[in-house]
Amino acid sequence: MNADFIQISIFLLVTAAIGFLTYLQCKGKGHTKTDQTKEYFLAGGGLAWYYVAGSITLTNLSTDQLVGMNGNQMALLALWEFSAVIGLFILAKVFLPIYYQYDCTTTTELLEKRYHNKHIRAVISLLFFLGSALIFCPAVIYSGSLFMQNMFNIDIPIMYIASVFAIVGALYAIFGGLRAVAVSDTYSGVILLIMAVVVVFLALNAIDYNFEGIPKERLTLIGDNDSPIPWHTLFTGMIFIQMFYWGTNQVITQRAMAAPNIKEAQKGVFAAAGIRLLIVPTIIVVPGIVSFKLYGDIGDAAYGTIVGDLLPNYLSGVFAAAMAAAVLTTFNSNLNSATALYVCDIHEAYFNKKPNVQKLSGFVTILITLLSLALVLVYREADSIINLIQQLYGLLSMPILSVFILGLVFKNVHAGAGLFSVIFGVTLYALLSFEFSPFFAPFDLHYIHLMFVTLLSCIVLSLLLNWAVYKQKPQFQWVNS
Repeated sequence: MNADFIQISIFLLVTAAIGFLTYLQCKGKGHTKTDQTKEYFLAGGGLAWYYVAGSITLTNLSTDQLVGMNGNQMALLALWEFSAVIGLFILAKVFLPIYYQYDCTTTTELLEKRYHNKHIRAVISLLFFLGSALIFCPAVIYSGSLFMQNMFNIDIPIMYIASVFAIVGALYAIFGGLRAVAVSDTYSGVILLIMAVVVVFLALNAIDYNFEGIPKERLTLIGDNDSPIPWHTLFTGMIFIQMFYWGTNQVITQRAMAAPNIKEAQKGVFAAAGIRLLIVPTIIVVPGIVSFKLYGDIGDAAYGTIVGDLLPNYLSGVFAAAMAAAVLTTFNSNLNSATALYVCDIHEAYFNKKPNVQKLSGFVTILITLLSLALVLVYREADSIINLIQQLYGLLSMPILSVFILGLVFKNVHAGAGLFSVIFGVTLYALLSFEFSPFFAPFDLHYIHLMFVTLLSCIVLSLLLNWAVYKQKPQFQWVNS
């Protein structure tokens, strides 16, 4: 009881400290802004580079990463993080200058300005919205609940824990806006990274830094055809997945677009890339590999189990607070971004140009929260949470990226051609990846290869439709030229 009391007390103390520091930092800011949309969704353009870096890092690094990637119990998953560094550099040097040039609140606003069509902006926003509501929001509260369940070895139904995360996260998103999300991301992110590194050293110490007995395929960075990341996928779809996620995904780019200027935003993105390169790969694979030696193949339960076993009570309370904060901030970051897309790209364009932003956002947030809770039961049946997320998001990522590439590289492309190819791309990837995948098995077409095929098909179809149906000849012209 004494140990439990210490653990819970530290958990509550650290959680309260993060909340109090966030309150102090955000107190009195934003109330004089005339543009409440910019304030609520872009923190009034007031995020310093370190808040940009912290928010980008923790928005991506949550339990779906720590639990899901360690759940594969192999080094190979580090390739997602190494390749993410390239994606962050593309965001900083390619996409951010364009977003700032066009003064965008959402990434999809760029599409409207390039295609001169509000409908393409609304359709792509809807796809991003569905991605957050159906994939990321339920996945993060499920994986966070699973971690807490395994770490504390508690016999509480996972839906109860998920409900607490969902309710608290929704309240945070409704009343805090992006400024509060980004600040709390940074404070809790520092704690989470420190504690995750501590877990790595404790895990290595538990096996005396001896990896003998662990199968070779779990220690290599060169995946074969049956692995989660076959080596040849690094040369096809992987780079475009990272380009999409870090360069066009509203959840990530929204933080970088909230800086005072492009230089401050780029500093934040480069700092996030440094963290991604130097720290993240280790913390998302080493505990999982060690857990294989200690417990065998236990899948997504690996991270929570090893943390619960190795961390002393006084540290597990701190770590639990950081993980809870990571779950909440990733969840409400997705809520805030999804709400921004609906309010700015759909509601203001088709229903009311000047809505009550906070009231409307609250309604949309509640809707997504309820939907996310309903889908927790679906994600509970997944063999690997991280692999399922990547495969599902392929439905949206490559069709969306094709529209951005066409808009940035060409002019005189009709919006209708882009929209039709998006619908085609979603259908094609669904058929190839989920329905007819046995047909392609002899050709070793991994779902990452299928993403590349989908992207090329969408671009080619758009250009053909633009010429054959809309009688327009696309002209190569980079957006800044």
